Amino acid sequence: MPAFQLPPLSLYIHTPWCIQKCPYCDFNSRALKGGLNEEAYTNALLADLESELFQVYDRPLHSIFIGGGTPSLFSGGAIENLLQGVRQRITCPPDIEITLEANPGTLEAGRFEHYRAAGVNRLSIGVQSFDNGSLQRLGRIHGSDEAIAAFHSARAAGFERINLDLMFGLPSQSIAMAQFDLEQAIELKPEHISYYQLTLEPGTPFYHSPPNLPLEDNLWEIQQQGQALLSEQSYNQYEISAYAQPGEQCCHNLNYWRFGDYLGIGAGAHGKSSHPDGSITRRWKLTEPTPYLAAAGTNHALSGQKTLNRDEIPLEFMMNALRLHQGFTQALFEERTNLPFTTIAAPIEKAIQAGLLKNYDATFIPTPLGLRFLNNLLEQFLYEQPKGLL
Repeated sequence: MPAFQLPPLSLYIHTPWCIQKCPYCDFNSRALKGGLNEEAYTNALLADLESELFQVYDRPLHSIFIGGGTPSLFSGGAIENLLQGVRQRITCPPDIEITLEANPGTLEAGRFEHYRAAGVNRLSIGVQSFDNGSLQRLGRIHGSDEAIAAFHSARAAGFERINLDLMFGLPSQSIAMAQFDLEQAIELKPEHISYYQLTLEPGTPFYHSPPNLPLEDNLWEIQQQGQALLSEQSYNQYEISAYAQPGEQCCHNLNYWRFGDYLGIGAGAHGKSSHPDGSITRRWKLTEPTPYLAAAGTNHALSGQKTLNRDEIPLEFMMNALRLHQGFTQALFEERTNLPFTTIAAPIEKAIQAGLLKNYDATFIPTPLGLRFLNNLLEQFLYEQPKGLL
């Protein structure tokens, strides 16, 4: 096996505030109460980044993703100061992909132009639906017209790479309603569409008081019809919920799914870092903004960290790589895990025999059955501690 080579390094920046919390959302976000102290949070983010620099190992950044929460609550000036601070601390190639998430209900006139001038070159707009009734049931603060206007404003500001987030399986949604949503998104001609099923996540209001969701058979038909329509319109499905025009895949997310590294800064942010000795560490930050702000830049901002043991790494790799429609190669597994392929040879063969995986010249690709029942496929790579051991 070749010597361990550090993978590409990305940066994830988390902003934990929204205008209001949606009833389906289990991300680290909370309703903004009072004013937003942009300067204090930006300074905390850069102090946090300083504390993570020991994991860079002279690598340039592969991509930057500003997520949330709602990053578009921040002004263009705050985003510019943040990105300038990042560039002062880590090498950023001139063509680096920089994505910012935006919600249509939080945008002021002209803000997109400021983001573009700050260096953001890819937007991800959280539309979720073009049906006003569905948006109300989801607790969204925008309407369909605002979503369409936000897209056109982004285009006018010079954004040539735009993703639209769209959900299906919404409360009281019919097959026809789901098809309408997708048709409206495609009509705008974004470069990328994230199309994913609403799920009831523990701890959310929807989980505790479930809304009236479509039946399983209808969900499967919605998904199949949606995939067919996207394919007809040249949106290639390259991941379970990601569809892109040729050459427009999200570089940042691809780095996640290929088991690359990423620094995580901001309240509740997670990071994953490989080290020259072949070890892999995960670190995550305090979720509450107030204690995070007080501790940013010190070890007290850490909520936890863990160095993965050898037996945990295969499942960690698979949880990412098996989301990809092109799968993964034997070489990528060895390169990103520092493990020999023999480590997973037995579960790979078992998954192939079960019809969940196919081997194309040492490239392992989930079958349609494997993608539909991904958890069953991942179970093949669970580490079971030998009996009799503590």
